[in-house]
Amino acid sequence: MQPVLLNWGINNVSGWGIVGLNLLLHWANDPDLRPLVGAGITPNEVAGLDPLKLIACRDAILRSNQFQAELQRAKTGSHTLPMKIVEGLGNGLYFEGGLKGTRTVGRCIFEDTRLEGLDRKLAKYDLLLTASHWNADLLKAHCRKPVAIVFEGTDPSQFHPAPKSGVLDPSRFYIFSGGKVEFRKGHDLTLLAFREFSRRHDDAVLVTVWHSPWPQLSLGFQGKLGAPLGQTGEGTIDVKNWVAKNGINPAKVIEIGPVPNAMMPGLLREMDCALAPSRAEACTNLLAKEAMACSVPVILAPNTGVKDLYAGDNALVLTRQSPVRDYPHAGTEGWGESDVDEIVEALEQLYSDSALRKKIGAAGADWIVREDRTWSNHARALKSLLLSL
Repeated sequence: MQPVLLNWGINNVSGWGIVGLNLLLHWANDPDLRPLVGAGITPNEVAGLDPLKLIACRDAILRSNQFQAELQRAKTGSHTLPMKIVEGLGNGLYFEGGLKGTRTVGRCIFEDTRLEGLDRKLAKYDLLLTASHWNADLLKAHCRKPVAIVFEGTDPSQFHPAPKSGVLDPSRFYIFSGGKVEFRKGHDLTLLAFREFSRRHDDAVLVTVWHSPWPQLSLGFQGKLGAPLGQTGEGTIDVKNWVAKNGINPAKVIEIGPVPNAMMPGLLREMDCALAPSRAEACTNLLAKEAMACSVPVILAPNTGVKDLYAGDNALVLTRQSPVRDYPHAGTEGWGESDVDEIVEALEQLYSDSALRKKIGAAGADWIVREDRTWSNHARALKSLLLSL
């Protein structure tokens, strides 16, 4: 049995954490691999997890936690380990204090297209792994390392079509918006569009899941809005005050705090549509994919990694994409700026046509199944890739 280190922390709330958690779950009792992760696993990291899944991976969690002492010695000493390692690389594609294994894979998930000096930065890696053709093409254009793509997934035992619970007022029109508040996610475009749409429709409600473990990264964001995002006295992002300052009735916004991934399906299935006008996505936008899996019609911006999520009739796409320029914090090659008027038009289409909502929602859910965009397939593909090295 080969040990494999996923050199990042896992959890049930963030993108990287959810990837690692699902790999741990699928490899916990694998006959060929012994998964280890790059940080200790406490009850907080697995909050909300199905208790049967927790029992199934209990031994794997124990082994990974016992491994942490050896991991710390390697980090402060030789920086080598006698195992295969998958290291998580975000914007900048550099892992400070990283490790080298018998084979070392760099999992490159990035939106910033400033990619100078990659042959030097990525010299230690035997293979570069990514989750979109956009990222893969950029890597191939800027370095000589081999590149592989393994798409991220969903859990079909949780994210699937099912009836609404009826907990919400059925006479309202609910629009879902998720993700950490930041420029690339286009939350300013979402609010500008919802401001106009809600002026036309008293029954419109925006449901936000915008809180993250890193509120400091969102504070001050303004984009094209008139007022920046502030914080509450508890140090969290102040969504209700932000929308009010930008001309939206806060009574038309349902603000939801951090939600463990396992609790998202029930929330998503209550929605009439999901809105995701991202300027850039390194992968394919996990929340949008999960909404599709639940048969919720999604409005997508078909740029960057999202191009791997759109396939004809499985979403409503925002075709008017302009280049993103003069953004000082990242390179923006391939990014797209959605048109607010077109977002409003898309919302109007879905609002006025329940048959269209059902058609797009069903096509999205069918596509997820047909393309096998599941965590089990992700785990199988990555296992095969690692065993081939």
